[in-house]
Amino acid sequence: MSLCKSYGKDKVIFATKEDHATPSKVELPESEPRPGLILENGDINWNCPCLGGMAIGPCGNEFREAFSCFHYSQAEPKASDCYEAFSTMNECMRNYPGVYKQNLNEDEGEDGAAGVASMIADDGEEEDDVDDVPVKSEAESNTVVTKVQ
Repeated sequence: MSLCKSYGKDKVIFATKEDHATPSKVELPESEPRPGLILENGDINWNCPCLGGMAIGPCGNEFREAFSCFHYSQAEPKASDCYEAFSTMNECMRNYPGVYKQNLNEDEGEDGAAGVASMIADDGEEEDDVDDVPVKSEAESNTVVTKVQ
């Protein structure tokens, strides 16, 4: 028979060999599924680790505004009415290059929103200037380098 002693908030249980001989009768509750980016009710889960802290960083308000606009947009094409929100977010991100360096496109135009515009508006035209150049002969390797111009 086991012996239990309480020491404040702690409880110490001394189990005997007989206690371990029988299978446990403890039933754990089923774990709840972890919510993803979109909750069951359709709202955005701002605590989702998939956002990488964007919702709480120095431009968190701008990010939440732009992402909310995208998520709830009814426009065709999707989010075409969110240009201003994404442009504001992009401008804020430019003010914190140490935090958002990986999110900024250095090749954008003067207004700083060319990257945002390309994310929002898809005019259906895609560049098809791809050259496949073999690195080694077919016998040596099947490796192919793709050069995009």
